Amino acid sequence: MNKCEPRFRGEVSEKSHKNMSRIRGKDTSIEVTLRKALWKKGYRYRKNYKALPGRPDIALTKYKIAIFCDSEFFHGKDWDVLRKKLETARISDYWIERNIERDKEKDLLFQAEGWTVIHFWGKDIEKYAEECIAVIKEAIFNLKMPEVDDIGEY
Repeated sequence: MNKCEPRFRGEVSEKSHKNMSRIRGKDTSIEVTLRKALWKKGYRYRKNYKALPGRPDIALTKYKIAIFCDSEFFHGKDWDVLRKKLETARISDYWIERNIERDKEKDLLFQAEGWTVIHFWGKDIEKYAEECIAVIKEAIFNLKMPEVDDIGEY
């Protein structure tokens, strides 16, 4: 996880530079939408919590839940389909695949520390914010439930 990531040093068109410079790393519209919905339901959180690896977009520290709001393009939703469309772009193949790998690496780190990790796609947050909150509520409920053995005793 701590290995140094190579940076692209090739030629970049003015259009690409302009587009990439406008991509925000935090406080994106999908993050704000989910945070507002959480706040409205009474959940308090940390945003872009630096004390955790990978700085989750939202951290419910009370419950040890890390939430990531992933954009479909940069985190490779339907990557097998998208890869075919991007065959002409040399670098995008590398960095999208690396983002997917990095997401998996971060998830393992969190799980090793006893955290629950939840990823939401941006479009799901935009269209179904209440369902996203329900998923978070269910995760909290599952964490609060005491472990029950096979015969139903505590």
